[in-house]
Amino acid sequence: MELKLQVTGREVIKPSSPAPLDRLQLSLFDLSCPAIYVATTFFFKSITGESPEIIPRRLKSSLSETLSRFSPLAGLLEAFLPEVEQGESAGTWPLLRVMVSFFGSGSGVAVTVGISHQICDAASLLTFVRAWAATAKGTATSVPQFAGTTLYPPPYSSYQSPSLEDLYERRGKCVTKRLVFKSSKIAELKLKAASESVPVPTRVEAIMSLIWRCAAKASRSNSVSPKSTLMTQAMDLRLRIPTNILPENAMGNLQSAFFLKREAESELEIGEIVAEFRKTKEGVNEMIKENLQGYNNDHTTITSTTLGQNLLTAMGSFMSEYLRPGIDLYTMSSWCKKPFYEVDFGWGSPVWIGPASHNIYDNIVFVVLMDSKDGEDVEAWVGIPKQDMTTFLCDEELLAYAILNPPVLI
Repeated sequence: MELKLQVTGREVIKPSSPAPLDRLQLSLFDLSCPAIYVATTFFFKSITGESPEIIPRRLKSSLSETLSRFSPLAGLLEAFLPEVEQGESAGTWPLLRVMVSFFGSGSGVAVTVGISHQICDAASLLTFVRAWAATAKGTATSVPQFAGTTLYPPPYSSYQSPSLEDLYERRGKCVTKRLVFKSSKIAELKLKAASESVPVPTRVEAIMSLIWRCAAKASRSNSVSPKSTLMTQAMDLRLRIPTNILPENAMGNLQSAFFLKREAESELEIGEIVAEFRKTKEGVNEMIKENLQGYNNDHTTITSTTLGQNLLTAMGSFMSEYLRPGIDLYTMSSWCKKPFYEVDFGWGSPVWIGPASHNIYDNIVFVVLMDSKDGEDVEAWVGIPKQDMTTFLCDEELLAYAILNPPVLI
């Protein structure tokens, strides 16, 4: 069935009170992020007693009030940014975009929220949306800390952010597909992924390893000469640094990442990937723990500590790897266990959510994992080159555990 979308209006929403600061310093990590929106769409059932005229008024007024506490999101980026198209800079984009969609016959509403990845990560997106939803219900929320340069230093004055064409080799237009891993199949996959060093893999470790293996096989089958493959996964530093140093609701790209590399001739066995996945991740966790011992946040900043230096070194090591020619890069993110389904604007929890990230590049390869509404199953959103996707979706090993885009039951 063809879906027809009718645009009824566009509006700029301004903060209800003046911003306390007119500028926010971005970090080197911020400027290394691609010019995309980290975005999610929340689908809600029909709302009894509220018309399509009342709902937008409530959302706009509460958004205006929320922006007064998240004032950097009402601005624009400036400086350091490359052109993304002829004559256009990512600095001309709004940092925050919102779209509210009503379905015919009062059958429901969808709220899409996107924030520039050059100022925020997925955890920041969730913090903002939860604060907006609470404001819509009349609940007070605290003013968050924008903490980008708490972990990574600001750029030097002559710094120029590289264009994505410099960072990613073009592999053709990417397409995105949704896969669902049912809890019973996840249990089977975890058994297959188990090893002596990792007897009980996590859901994320097992699923990410399977997807990386199958996507790399698809890429190699369509390449004249096989390439090395690099997998990187973001790590939320809020979960690893004490809240007295980095608050849980801190805003920014407050991440580190670890990466695994396989040469072109290497086999990607799931058990081996999971074992290396765990070892590398635990190494980063241990480094953070050791470097925070004796840290006094009253007299110093993380950027000037050994931890800050090691985080910057890890960022540089990754960039030096993926800037090498002849490498297929797979960017993995897990949104599992993040309470997206707790967002409530006063209409109850969403019946379904899904990532809605938009970018102006057509060659970014990515994987995003999200919990299902019941928290038992996992949805994987996979974006890979079009020529590889056909092969990927025919992989019998993948289809033994995943279902391609099943209906959403509400």
